Amino acid sequence: MSSTATEVLRLLGVRGETLAVAESLTGGLVAAEITSVPGASRVFRGSVTAYATELKREVLGVDATLLAERGAVNPQVAAQMATGVRKLLGADWGIATTGVAGPDPQDGQPVGTVFVAVDGPSCADSGCPGGGKVASLRLNGHRPEIRRESVRSVLALLLEELAGEQTGNERAQDTEQNGGT
Repeated sequence: MSSTATEVLRLLGVRGETLAVAESLTGGLVAAEITSVPGASRVFRGSVTAYATELKREVLGVDATLLAERGAVNPQVAAQMATGVRKLLGADWGIATTGVAGPDPQDGQPVGTVFVAVDGPSCADSGCPGGGKVASLRLNGHRPEIRRESVRSVLALLLEELAGEQTGNERAQDTEQNGGT
């Protein structure tokens, strides 16, 4: 269980918000990391592992033309996956992973090319490009290391968005919930 996942869930709980996950290369590892935290069910709605490209379109609503022209390993695909899972599962926040864990290149992208995305209320208000905020990663290592770092990175991106949004009122509520300390 990671401290990042714990902090993400704590902040979502303070805010009374929920989370959904769309995964490709991580194959369920993000959802596993989140659900390893006791009490995750208070904020975690669920996940979709859309490993096959057509599922990204059919289930998550990723644009078919985008997938045909650019492939599944693309920043816009990651953003649309995050938006799609957020809508599909009725969550306040959606996060997504897509990329190439190896051993072979995919969609013209080398091993270690990963895109992680977050979509939530801040993106709707500020008009994040493509429906969400995306981080482009170039990771080194073997398949398990790339997948593990992708999990860490998508949770860190969400934590950054949540922490950046937290207002003084939310901090006061959190202090009250934690015994006034």
